[in-house]
Amino acid sequence: MSDYHLHLFPHRSDESTPPPPEHIPLDHIERFVTEAATRGVTELAFTEHFFRCVESADALGPFWEAAPSAAGAHTAANVRADRTMSLERYVEAILGAKDAGLPVLLGLEVDFVPGTIEAVLDVLAPYPFDMLIGSVHWIDGWWFDRRHSIEEWERRGHRRVYEQYFGLETLLAASGMVDVLAHVDRVKYLGHRLSEEPVDLYGDLVAAAAGSGVAVELSSAGLRHPVGEAYPAPVLLDMFRRGGLDITLASDGHRPEQAGWGHDQVERIAHAAGFTHTARFQARRRSLVAIE
Repeated sequence: MSDYHLHLFPHRSDESTPPPPEHIPLDHIERFVTEAATRGVTELAFTEHFFRCVESADALGPFWEAAPSAAGAHTAANVRADRTMSLERYVEAILGAKDAGLPVLLGLEVDFVPGTIEAVLDVLAPYPFDMLIGSVHWIDGWWFDRRHSIEEWERRGHRRVYEQYFGLETLLAASGMVDVLAHVDRVKYLGHRLSEEPVDLYGDLVAAAAGSGVAVELSSAGLRHPVGEAYPAPVLLDMFRRGGLDITLASDGHRPEQAGWGHDQVERIAHAAGFTHTARFQARRRSLVAIE
C-alpha cells in the first residue's frame, strides 16, 4: 500500500533551527522508504509544501496582509522562516531517488491562497509531478491551526471559522488545480469542534469534489494531533464515499520514522467506511488499487 503525503523535513518555525540542506541526500530519502516498509507501505509520495520553496514567494505574494495585524505578523514570520527550500533541488532529489530504483513519487502540497491559482500553476508547469495535493492552512492570512491562534478563534467564533475554512476548501475542490484534497477537515486540528457536525458545509464540499473528480486523502495525522481523530471525520468520509469519490492513504509525516505511521488504522477506517480501493497516481494519471 501507499503513503501519499510526506515531507522531507520538519517545519522551521524560527531562524534558530537550521534550514534543510540545499542538496537532499539520497540516504535521507532511503530512510523514509525503509521505515515505511516495516509498516507494510511500499510506495511513497513526497509532497513538500509549495510555500516552503523560495520559488513560491512571487506566486503567493504577501497573503498574510489580509489577516489582523498580530495574526498576520505571525504568519509572515513563520512563512519566511520556513521558506528556505529550492523547488528545483527538491525535484532533482526525488527524481534522483526514482532513478535509483526507490518506490517514490514526485508530489507537492499546494497551499491554497485564493487568487493565486494561475500564478502557482505557471511555476509548477515545467516539473514532471506524479501528483499534486491541495490544502488549506490559512484563512485570510491567519494560520488557524497554530497554538497561538486561540485568541483569533474566540474573536471570530467557531461556526464562522468553520464556514470560512470549508468555503476555501470547497473553492479548492472545485478548482481542478490538484489531484487530491489533503486533510480536508484540518480546521479541527486543535480540537475545536462544533456542537453538531456541519453537514451543510460538508455537503457543499462533497458536491464540489464530486464535480471536479478530485480524490480525498484519508490521513492518520489527526491521530497524532490534539484532535485525536483521523482526517476526515467519519461523517464526512461517509459522505465522500456516497458521493463516489476515491481516496488515498497518508501519514503527513515530516520525519523518516513517521513514514507509513498509522497505516493499519487508516486501512481499517477505510474498510469500515465501505471503501475497497485507493487511488494510485503516476504522471498525474489515476488508477485504482484494491485495499488488502
